[in-house]
Amino acid sequence: MTHAQTERAALCDLLDRLGPEAPTLCEGWATADLTAHLVLRERRLDAAPGIALPFMAGYTAAVQERVKRRHPYPELVELVRQGPPRWTPYGLVPGLDEIVNTAEFFVHHEDVRRAQAGWEPRVVPRDLQETFWKRLRGGARLFLRKAPVGVVLRRPDGTKTAGRMAEPAVVVTGEPSELLLFAFGRQAHARVTYDGDAAAVARLQDARLGP
Repeated sequence: MTHAQTERAALCDLLDRLGPEAPTLCEGWATADLTAHLVLRERRLDAAPGIALPFMAGYTAAVQERVKRRHPYPELVELVRQGPPRWTPYGLVPGLDEIVNTAEFFVHHEDVRRAQAGWEPRVVPRDLQETFWKRLRGGARLFLRKAPVGVVLRRPDGTKTAGRMAEPAVVVTGEPSELLLFAFGRQAHARVTYDGDAAAVARLQDARLGP
């Protein structure tokens, strides 16, 4: 299995176990809402652009609510588990699922895991950590474009990549998986450390980050 498939399966197992009303890190969403979001992004291509485009967000939210009402929760989870249909770009373009969904499903898996009491970071395979680091090196400036201060991402071995060039700058240190969660806007639940001016760190911790 690819990492995207492994994360998808593990997330679906967790969603099945927790049921539709468990909390998530996605503001205002329980597990049923997050599951409907995942169904929408792979099966309602007319509404998926509204995930990123504000002028379509209202339409996307309405479609997501209809998806949630139309399908019983176990059916929603099963649709996610099945993966993207063959007629979608994910099915038509070889490797696209792994490229796009590895980080997506890891982050949403952690959105569910870390919203539950007593969570602890899990061991992430080294090759997956390297995949996340490559994603951060290529996308950190996009993910952190809304940061109110400069940001440098640093691995525990000292390797760095620039997130946003500005002053004052904050250096954020952690494993690539934790830096990915930070860059996707999960600052409060990412196991990272901050080096920089205290006021700049506070502003960064409170900022809305992410793709």
